[in-house]
Amino acid sequence: MVMPILDTAATTDASRPRPLGLSAPRPGQFGEPDARDGQVNVAVFAPGLDRVEVAYQAPGDGWRVHTLPNVEDGVHFGIVGGMPPGTRYGFRAAPSEGGLPLSVPSLDFDDDGGQPLLLDPYGRAVDQRGEFLTSVHVATGFDWGDDQPPNTPMRSTVIYEAHVRGQTMLHPDIPQHLRGTYAGMAHPVMIQHLTELGITAVQLLPIHFHQDEAHLQDLGLTNYWGYNTAAFFAPHSDYATEAARNAGPHAVQDELKGMIKLLHAAGIEVLLDVVYNHTAEAGPDGPPTSFRGLAEKRYYRHDAHGRYLDTTGCGNTLDFSDPVVVDLALDSLRYWVNDFHVDGFRFDLAVTLCRDSGNQFDPHHPFLTAIAEDPVLSRVKLIAEPWDVGYGGWQTGRFPEGWADWNDHFRDGVRRFWLSDRAAIEAGGQGGSIASLAELMAGSQGLFAPSGRTRLASVNFVTAHDGFTLKDLVSYDRKHNEANGEQNRDGHGDNRSYNHGVEGRSENETIVAARALSVRNLMATLLLSIGVPMMTAGDELGRTQHGNNNAYCQDNPTAWLDWSWPQEAVSMFRTTRELVRLRRWFLRHQPEDFPETANNSSLQWFDDKGKRMTPVHWNDPNVRTVQLLMGHEDSEVRGLVVVNGSNQDLRMVLPDIPSDRGTGKRMFELRFTTSVLHERRKGALVAAGERDILHANTINIYRT
Repeated sequence: MVMPILDTAATTDASRPRPLGLSAPRPGQFGEPDARDGQVNVAVFAPGLDRVEVAYQAPGDGWRVHTLPNVEDGVHFGIVGGMPPGTRYGFRAAPSEGGLPLSVPSLDFDDDGGQPLLLDPYGRAVDQRGEFLTSVHVATGFDWGDDQPPNTPMRSTVIYEAHVRGQTMLHPDIPQHLRGTYAGMAHPVMIQHLTELGITAVQLLPIHFHQDEAHLQDLGLTNYWGYNTAAFFAPHSDYATEAARNAGPHAVQDELKGMIKLLHAAGIEVLLDVVYNHTAEAGPDGPPTSFRGLAEKRYYRHDAHGRYLDTTGCGNTLDFSDPVVVDLALDSLRYWVNDFHVDGFRFDLAVTLCRDSGNQFDPHHPFLTAIAEDPVLSRVKLIAEPWDVGYGGWQTGRFPEGWADWNDHFRDGVRRFWLSDRAAIEAGGQGGSIASLAELMAGSQGLFAPSGRTRLASVNFVTAHDGFTLKDLVSYDRKHNEANGEQNRDGHGDNRSYNHGVEGRSENETIVAARALSVRNLMATLLLSIGVPMMTAGDELGRTQHGNNNAYCQDNPTAWLDWSWPQEAVSMFRTTRELVRLRRWFLRHQPEDFPETANNSSLQWFDDKGKRMTPVHWNDPNVRTVQLLMGHEDSEVRGLVVVNGSNQDLRMVLPDIPSDRGTGKRMFELRFTTSVLHERRKGALVAAGERDILHANTINIYRT
């Protein structure tokens, strides 16, 4: 047992209630505090507690306890000595007798002694020893050199959603001690892969310190994805190398910052997936580790009867109608931008962050307004997952200017057109018309215009961490999540997938070829549509999760990327790389305001006869072909995307448009086709108004 030593010394006149957490003391009437004494200003929001103690252990010392002497608007604060960087600490309710602080000699702070302390909501690091969690005082400072944010325009952005651990765990060319780490993510081999692919931004699954849910621990599983945050200012140390972990929290931070610095040097932005909608404290019967023990009534949303309101499906919901919660999120976001040079954020279940006191979504919520007015946060990329599981939870298209939304309409519509419709047609039924796909390819303007935003507010995606991989979309009709320990009840049941006749792996060459064609169609639609494309790590390699569409608890090869490079992976990588380059080449030849100012002259639609599309064509469910001529009318290059979603080969008539020179016919050069004839036909020239072959269920891309 370690006996706590009571520390009653305090320079109350030098202490302050802001900022929360640990900070340097301001000068008091006795001059500058002696830095050698390890003095810090400690402030914690705990309106539910009469008195608060901070228990702390400096490196090499025993535990000490100090009662914070001051309270203002629910914040307990004071100056505490003997807390140099590396000090472990936490909070607890302080007993009182006659208003004086008391020590409790029987308190056991042994590392295996459970969880007697509460984490600092503003703590910069977390030390975990068994079930015993403490916050850690971390020194600031990092040599950023000449690091500059890439500031890639949204129109040029190509997002790659990745998991720090899963990205490199199986990579044979990355040293084993770096695999699955921040350093591994920035290894030259990985940076080369990303830059060769044409990625401009990596969007990392949560790297805030998180905990595993109790039911997963009982099953011997972990929360691999990390959507269970316990500390919004602390990086997850398990993603650091063993050397950094052994060296302490400052080394972990340095490794993460070093990763960001190296990615920036390669021109790649770093976006963080952040989870401010709930915490790891679970439901009302969960163990208090931080927020619940300090200010449960303020941090969490309750109904009129005092019960938890849950719009997240995770047991609790942070109450963003409370300014304290809004400030917590804003302070955390600024910290990651200012101290870690993060370039933006993807907000998990973002609707929860914008619910008012009546639990209704408000597109003018104070949280959104504060970000728009913030000189730091208004400059970074802001991406909403525009839904949660509460009433009125689907709000795609309703976030304000300055935000982009994950476009689930794009995901579902593209899957439907190329997969579930094709399955219906091949079974003798009927698919949908081309109209819905055309709207998605054009950037879903009808969805985003009412909020005052352009087509660049649409983050287009076909797959994400949540759901089937691209290969599994074309290989499975049903989810196969038995390994998750929930009798296959978890995960989405409506996937709009198509197994092409066989469930799972197949050696049938016809089925393999059909699946490969569908994958090319999906990737081509994603990368050639207007908006901001996001691909999921591994889709460029044909990664499979063997039908598991909810691999959140699979920290194993099921969810890790396979870098063995079979021929299928080589082919898919080349296809994806070529499509990204084609997208980049096209945009380079357009004015900077394209496609934000795209109109009817820069987006023109034609039928298979080369004539303008009519309402009759758009509304005919049997019409599954269309041609999109896009590009600014004054640009020297325009692109033609020709889609054939039918099961018949067609001889399409290309649009009969005049030459730039005003005489003769314009020539179209075939730059890409999803057909197996791509390598043979690439570079073919076809005159405007002439016919060209478009095979069944394929896309042709031309330039003029």
